[in-house]
Amino acid sequence: MTWTAVVLAGSRPGRDPFAEQFGTDLKPLIPVAGEPMVRRPVRALLETKGVGKILVVSQWPDRVAAVLPKSRKIKVQESQGTIAETIEMLILKHVAAFPMLVTTADHALLDSDMLAEFIRAAEGADLALGVVERQSLMARLPQTKRTWIAFRGGAYSGANLFAFGSIKALAGIEQWRSVEQDRKKGWRLLSVLGPSLLLGALLRMRTIEQTVAAMARRLGMSARVVLLSNPLAAVDVDKPVDHAIVEAILAGKA
Repeated sequence: MTWTAVVLAGSRPGRDPFAEQFGTDLKPLIPVAGEPMVRRPVRALLETKGVGKILVVSQWPDRVAAVLPKSRKIKVQESQGTIAETIEMLILKHVAAFPMLVTTADHALLDSDMLAEFIRAAEGADLALGVVERQSLMARLPQTKRTWIAFRGGAYSGANLFAFGSIKALAGIEQWRSVEQDRKKGWRLLSVLGPSLLLGALLRMRTIEQTVAAMARRLGMSARVVLLSNPLAAVDVDKPVDHAIVEAILAGKA
């Protein structure tokens, strides 16, 4: 099975003080270990068996394209106003084919092992979400801060890895649109579940797998949680402290 990979390489509207600290105005171009950050997840995708076309989407496609590895697999596309709108455009205009893997330009620690594990587990689902369990990441990086959502059996953070296996996944994207601006707030993410599922999640009556499966049934699709074995899959570069941690890891000092 050949996957289409999408790398979200957008930037915040207006000035980005985080990017400016590193001598650029675009977050995907922030240097990490001596190279523009967006190159790292793109290179990992190039090294992963089963990944065909790689679409990099950005408000500034020419500038992002200039720093990417040279490969006929890579295409750069202008993004839409939001993440949900961008993914819907790629699907509805047949720019991207199913199955589709989505990740982000700030996933600077992404590697082919993480991708291969996620692809194997996600295959066959209409929608799959990559997550990391809190205890495993805290054991590896106790100083890191993530957005955690607690369920029965554990608390989890997203790994910026999503899989869309069929057109049915559009229902999930519509749900995402309603909370996209508050995606760092756990309670807002849970609010899309509906009253009964939300209550069960808040009271930790359901596991994460049970919650996602119930939500998927309500939307008429299949969904799967992929618990990744490498806790570093949950680490992205979203603020200066993340940048310092990632550079220390890559230098073998963390």
